[in-house]
Amino acid sequence: MATTDSFGARGTIQAGGAEHEIFRLSAVEGAERLPFSLKVLLENLLRTEDGANVTADHIRALAGWDPSAEPDTEIQFTPARVIMQDFTGVPCVVDLATMREAVTELGGDPAKVNPLAPAELVIDHSVIIDVFGSADAFERNVDYEYARNKERYQFLRWGQGAFDEFKVVPPGTGIVHQVNIEHLARVVMTRNGQAYPDTLVGTDSHTTMVNGLGVLGWGVGGIEAEAAMLGQPVSMLIPKVVGFKLTGEIPAGATATDVVLTITEMLRRRGVVGKFVEFYGEGVGAVPLANRATIGNMSPEFGSTAAIFPIDDETIRYMKLTGRPAAQLELTEAYAREQGLWHDPSREPVFSETLELDLSTVVPSIAGPKRPQDRIALSQSKEAFRSVLGDYAGAPDQDDPDDAASSGSSVDESVEETFPASDPASPSAHGNGDSGKPRDPISAASGAHGRVSRPTTVTTASGASFEIDHGAVVIASITSCTNTSNPSVMLGAALLAKNAVDRGLAVKPWVKTSMAPGSKVVTDYYEKAGLWPYLEKLGYHLVGYGCTTCIGNSGPLSDEISAAVNEADLAVASVLSGNRNFEGRINPDVKMNYLASPPLVIAYALAGTMDFDFETQPLGTATDGTEVFLRDIWPSATDVQNTIDSSISQEMFTKDYADVFAGDERWKGLPTPEGDTFDWDPQSTYVRKPPYFERMSPDPSPVSDISGARVLALLGDSVTTDHISPAGAIKPGTPAAEYLTGHGVEKKDFNSFGSRRGNHEVMIRGTFANIRLKNQLLDDVSGGYTRDFTQEGAPQAFIYDAAQNYAAAGTPLVVLGGKEYGSGSSRDWAAKGTALLGVKAVIVESFERIHRSNLIGMGVVPLQFPQGESASSLGLDGTETFDIAGITALNDGSTPRTVAVTATKGDGSTIEFDAVVRIDTPGEADYYRNGGILQYVLRGMLRS
Repeated sequence: MATTDSFGARGTIQAGGAEHEIFRLSAVEGAERLPFSLKVLLENLLRTEDGANVTADHIRALAGWDPSAEPDTEIQFTPARVIMQDFTGVPCVVDLATMREAVTELGGDPAKVNPLAPAELVIDHSVIIDVFGSADAFERNVDYEYARNKERYQFLRWGQGAFDEFKVVPPGTGIVHQVNIEHLARVVMTRNGQAYPDTLVGTDSHTTMVNGLGVLGWGVGGIEAEAAMLGQPVSMLIPKVVGFKLTGEIPAGATATDVVLTITEMLRRRGVVGKFVEFYGEGVGAVPLANRATIGNMSPEFGSTAAIFPIDDETIRYMKLTGRPAAQLELTEAYAREQGLWHDPSREPVFSETLELDLSTVVPSIAGPKRPQDRIALSQSKEAFRSVLGDYAGAPDQDDPDDAASSGSSVDESVEETFPASDPASPSAHGNGDSGKPRDPISAASGAHGRVSRPTTVTTASGASFEIDHGAVVIASITSCTNTSNPSVMLGAALLAKNAVDRGLAVKPWVKTSMAPGSKVVTDYYEKAGLWPYLEKLGYHLVGYGCTTCIGNSGPLSDEISAAVNEADLAVASVLSGNRNFEGRINPDVKMNYLASPPLVIAYALAGTMDFDFETQPLGTATDGTEVFLRDIWPSATDVQNTIDSSISQEMFTKDYADVFAGDERWKGLPTPEGDTFDWDPQSTYVRKPPYFERMSPDPSPVSDISGARVLALLGDSVTTDHISPAGAIKPGTPAAEYLTGHGVEKKDFNSFGSRRGNHEVMIRGTFANIRLKNQLLDDVSGGYTRDFTQEGAPQAFIYDAAQNYAAAGTPLVVLGGKEYGSGSSRDWAAKGTALLGVKAVIVESFERIHRSNLIGMGVVPLQFPQGESASSLGLDGTETFDIAGITALNDGSTPRTVAVTATKGDGSTIEFDAVVRIDTPGEADYYRNGGILQYVLRGMLRS
C-alpha cells in the first residue's frame, strides 16, 4: 500500500458489484499523452509511491517522458504478480527454501521468506516425446515424466503448502503462457481493496505473450523473479517506446505465424533491444486476440522488453470466451476507460519512433536454419536451404563453421545484408541464413565438403526401408505456446490434415511427428470439430501438454534413423511451430531447425525434406492418380473461421480450468513433505541445497578489483543462454553425466539439464556445455571444452574440470565474447553457473538485457569492450592474464563508467583498454556490492 499520495491521485471506482480504491492517472499532468504501456508504469509508481524507492520526482519524470531522449531515469517497478515454469521455477523455490534456513542461521525469522506477491508456477517443461505416433503416446509420456521427475514434483508440492501466495498448475495441463492468457491473467487486479492493472514478471522470456491481453510484463531471470516475489521492485530505466501500426488484412494463404515472423524480421532489423513495442492505430481492433498473443510471444525474438496491445473490445470478448466472471469483465472495461487505458484509435500517442506493416503484404514464410529472425519466404525456401547447406553438410560438431557461438558476423550485420535497403516489409524480402544473396548450392557445398548429396538407406526394425539425404525433415512438431494458443493456425493445420488424408497422402516414414497442445481446450475443439482422426492418421497423436520440441524435449529419433544420420554425417532438419530454433536446442542429431506455422509443419512432414518447392513439386499422388500440390489441400480462410465458430465455446474453458491447481490422481498421490523448512535428501540428484549463502555475513565485504584472472572461454557473436546453460539432453561422458553415474543414475534416467535445475552440482557441470559451443581457445573443437593453463602445456580439458583446477589455485576467471552475448531464454543458470565456476567478469561487445542483469544478480561484473573494439581487434587470443582495476569505486557508493583492463601475454607484453561497466542502475550496483541479489534481499530482511 502506498504511504504517500503527492498528487492526490487516490480515489474510488464502483464496478463489478464492489467499490475499489484506484490511483487516477488524470491527477498527473502529462499522463494523457503517454503510450499505453507507460501509463501502466505511471499508475504503478502512483500506487507504490513511498518517498524513498518511489518519489514524486520519479512520477514527474515518467509523466514528462521525452520520447526522443536516451533512457537515463531509473524507476522502481513493482509487478503485481510473478509467473514461472518448472525449469526455472524449481530453482526459485530451492533458493527460497535455502533462504529460510539462512535467515534462521543469521538470527532472523524464516517466516519472512514468503512470497509477498501472488506467484504461480505451471509445470510444462518436463514432458519429453519418448513415445509418438500412437494412441497411448500421451499416457505413456506422462508416466515417464512422473517417473523421472518424482523428486522435483514432491518438492513443488511441498512448496505449494509451505509458502503463502504460491500455487502450482500440475503436469499435463498446458503451457505456462497459454494457461496465463486463457486463465491466470487478470487484466485488472483486485487486492487489498484496490483495483489496478495486472502486471507481472516471469521466469521465461516468452512471458510477453500476455502482452496481447493488454497486460504489461516480461521475462526476467529466476533470481530477479525471486526478489520480486519477496517484495523487491524491479529496477529499470524509463524505456523508449516504439509504435507499430498494423494496417490491411492477412491475405489468403498466409497465417498469423507468417505475420509474426515478418514482424520479428522487421523489428530485429530496426533494433528494439531494451525498448517497449506498442501496437496502435485503426487496424489494431481488427487483430484477433489470439494473433495479438502470438505476436507478443515473439517479443524476445525481436529483442524488445515488451510487445503490447492496448485494452479494447477484443480484450473483453476474449476474456468472456475464456470464462472470466462477468464482474471481472465489467471492472476491466470500467477501469480501463476511467484511466485512459481503453484503446482510442483516433488518438495517436507520442512514440520514440514508429513503423508500419501492411498485413496484405505478408507471405507464407519459415525462419531458419538457426535464428528466429532469419525469415525466408516459402517460395524461396528451397533455394535458401540449398544456399546454406554447404555450411552444414558433412560438418561434424567440432568442425561446424556456422556455429552460432563462433560466427564471425554479428546479428546486425547479417540481418542488414539480408534485406533490400528500401522496404524491409516487402514480401520479396526474405532471409537466407547468414548470407544476403543465395549462393550456388553445388559450388557452396563442393567447396567445403566435395558433394551436396549423400543418399543413405535406412532399414527399420519392422523391415521397412527408405532413403534419406541432407535436408531430410526428421522432426515435424506442432508445439509451443506461440502457435498452439491460436485456433486459426491449429484448426488450419487440422483441416489441412483432413484434406491430405482425403487425397490419400501420408507423412514420410522418417519423420517424427508430434502434437503438443498448449492447453486441454485445443483437444476439446479438435474433438468437437471431428478432426482428431485425420491428424492421427498422419501421425499427429497427442504426445503431451507441454513445450516439448521447442525447449529441446523432442525426445530421441529412432535408433535406425539416428544411426544413419550420424554414420553418414547427414545435415538433417526439424520443422516446428515454435519460437526458438537455436543450434543444439531441438535434438542432438539435428543441425538445421526451421520455424513454421502448424499447417506448414504438416506440409513439410508430407514433403519429408527441406529441399522442396511447394509451388512446383507435388506432395504426392491422390487415390485417383492425380498429383497433389500444397495449394490443393490448403484450407480456405472461410473454412477455418467457420470451424472456429462451430467448435470453440466458453464451456470448454470453464470446464478445463474449473480446478486447475488440483491435478490428476498421479499428482494427488505424490507423497508430500511438510513443514516450514524443507528436509533435504542428501541422496537426491534433482533437488539439493545450493551454496549461495555459505559463510555469508550480516554485512557485505567491500568489493575488490580483479587480478591474475585467466580466460575460461573466448567466444564469438550471438552466444545464447542455450550455449551457456543448455536445457536439453545430458551427453554421456561429460562431467554432468559422470556426476550422475557416480550417484547411481543410469543413462536412461539422466533426463535433461532443464529438469535438473534444482541440483547445482549438475548445473555447474553443464555450464558452457552445449555441444555446439565453440571456444576459440581451441581449434576446430565444439562442446564444453577449454585450455587449462594450470597444467603444463595448457592441454584441452572440460570447462568444469579446468574451473575446479583454477579454483584450487585461487585464480579468478573471465569470459570474453562478441555481440549480443546471452541472447535467448532468460536462463538463471546461465548466470548462476557462470558465477559458481569462478568467473568474476564477462567482457563482450554487447549484452542481451536479461542475461546482463542476471550476471549482476550473481555477483559477476558485466563489461563491454570500447565502442567499435572486440577481442580480435585488440589482439586478444585468450591466453593472457587479466587485471581489472577501478571496480573498488563501487565501495564509495558510485558506479564507475569504465574500468582499466590490462591483459598480459606470455612474453610480458600488455594490451590495455578501458572497459565500459554495464551496471546500469543504482539498484544493480547495490546488488553487486552485496555479492548478488539474493544476498541483498536476505540482508534487507535481517535489517527489517
